[in-house]
Amino acid sequence: MHCGDRGTPLGRARDRRYTQVVRIDQVIPSFASRDAVGVHTLHLTRALRTSGIDSDIYYGSFTPDVAHLGHPVVDLGRATKDRWLLYQSSIGSPVFDTLAARDEPKLVNYHNITPARLLEQWEPNVGFEVRLGRTQLERLAPESRLAVADSAFNQSELIAAGYRHTDVVPLLIDMTSAGEPPDPALLARLGNDKAGGGADLLFVGKISPHKAPHDLVKMLSVYRRLYDPKARLRLVGSPLGERYAPALEAFIKELGLEDAVTITGSVTGAELEAYLAFADVFVCASDHEGFCVPIVEAMGHSVPVVAYGAAAIPETVGDAGIVLSTKEPLVFAAAVARVIGDPELRAHLAANAARRVLNYDLARSEAKFVSLLREAVARAD
Repeated sequence: MHCGDRGTPLGRARDRRYTQVVRIDQVIPSFASRDAVGVHTLHLTRALRTSGIDSDIYYGSFTPDVAHLGHPVVDLGRATKDRWLLYQSSIGSPVFDTLAARDEPKLVNYHNITPARLLEQWEPNVGFEVRLGRTQLERLAPESRLAVADSAFNQSELIAAGYRHTDVVPLLIDMTSAGEPPDPALLARLGNDKAGGGADLLFVGKISPHKAPHDLVKMLSVYRRLYDPKARLRLVGSPLGERYAPALEAFIKELGLEDAVTITGSVTGAELEAYLAFADVFVCASDHEGFCVPIVEAMGHSVPVVAYGAAAIPETVGDAGIVLSTKEPLVFAAAVARVIGDPELRAHLAANAARRVLNYDLARSEAKFVSLLREAVARAD
């Protein structure tokens, strides 16, 4: 709307239409408290309600601690003329069929779906789910009034899938604050390890073949031989499926790195803070990331980043870390050694990171997201 017509009857009508309150209920395949998509969905619900738009969450599967914050998708009930449905797309799910059969106007929030080729050899069931998710994403394109992605990389996938109205808003997660205090017992244990010498390399994410922690293990083997025989690698995250993690553990043992590599499993927020407090560098060798929250969290904690530049990684890191064009272990190890051994470089990266994380400010992202949804509703009136 041009500002010159705000005082005219047409302008006033447009204002009323733009601010009209509707319901924007969210449909999510799996709702979990310690999952980026789940946390994002909760923040969006709060932002919508604060802005005067009613919003509830409807889920397929769930973790018990958040069940009371939403409703089973079967409880959607009859369609109403003032309700829109926003689908949180991150994997294939039968929940989609419930959504697709409904008459309400549809919105999409796309969090990326890992290509099946990176998963199906290890976890065929997960491979099927992500392949289904890509198909479902394409099926929803003709109906979508707006599709929001959390990165320009993901937006390009939406456009390729046939979406006409798209935009980008970072994940609605507080990635810039220190969070809760570090776990004191874990801090003490990590401090004892540090007192014995050796750098601490940290990766946070699913222990999954597409995130390639095996390539980090290869890099560590080279790094210990050439630069620091006491260096440690901590892989913080829960395993995907049942096949890959045992194979990774066997690989670690084969290289004689059992005492140097720790696979933590799922951790609490306080434990994650402890691992970030002692990390010398955050490392990532993932073959596919649509955004990568842990990288931003590392930057927010002034932990320098060295990452393989796949998919959205260069976009997320920007000038706040070292982005590599290869995962060749010798090159990767040399980059890590450079970052750890060069105080001026570390200070430069930390300063760049402090500026870059401002792009992911939660309040600003919430405001943009709500504004985009209001505009989508206004276009349809």
